[in-house]
Amino acid sequence: MPGTLRADVLAVLLASDDMTGIESIFDQRKQSLSTVIRALIRKYGWPIERRDFPTNTADGRAGWASVYCLPQEVIDAALAGAGRDWLDGVRAARAARRRRPLRSPGSAKGKIVAEAEEHEGE
Repeated sequence: MPGTLRADVLAVLLASDDMTGIESIFDQRKQSLSTVIRALIRKYGWPIERRDFPTNTADGRAGWASVYCLPQEVIDAALAGAGRDWLDGVRAARAARRRRPLRSPGSAKGKIVAEAEEHEGE
């Protein structure tokens, strides 16, 4: 799980970090943060707590936002064993992904078109 979206979210929760740095990974994905949190709770049994609070939206309306966290005793227990090594691995995988050059959506399409044209000539 170290290279997954679930691992990234869990790593943020275990490190007691702010989610603002990880929100951008949801920009181009179909999954939402609440979907990932639900999977961590239901599939993996993490006792993630949710706190809702009122907020203002960009267009001036009132809305609700959620903050997710793990109880401190859960974090301490998870990091006591091999959890700290796992957390370091997730951070390293995230850093490696950031260093990779971005592929443009057209580059993959262009490759497919070029391969198709090669096969037409055969």
